Amino acid sequence: MTERVPADDADARQEYVDDMIRRRGYVLDYHKVMAAQDLPVLKAADGLVSAAYLAERSLDRRTKELLFVLSLTVVRAERHHIASHIRVALKHGATPQEILEAIEIALPQAGVVAFQHGFDVWREVVGAEGIDPSPDALPETRN
Repeated sequence: MTERVPADDADARQEYVDDMIRRRGYVLDYHKVMAAQDLPVLKAADGLVSAAYLAERSLDRRTKELLFVLSLTVVRAERHHIASHIRVALKHGATPQEILEAIEIALPQAGVVAFQHGFDVWREVVGAEGIDPSPDALPETRN
């Protein structure tokens, strides 16, 4: 049975969002809207996430974050969603290189497009820079 939350109980809704960010390290836009519009369903969905993702079990939080980054990359999730898990992975001790390696696992299974999606988010979050070709290596342009 789902819990009934009075529509005017703004304090309970605010506290739930605040608690989510404390437990998860992030909240997404849909969490904020669901807290305002349908808190019982948000709580039910959050319960599943808490059991599978936040609860200390066999996998540590760092490993779970790496898996989240990979799975979100494969399904080409919203950039901010991938970025939030990259930041949490860093907070829990994952290195930028480890996160990149997790994203690279998408290559053989989901292809280059999925990989590039996650890679671009990773590059932005960690500030990775590339190497430009030397001017003498560029083909001549003809006018």
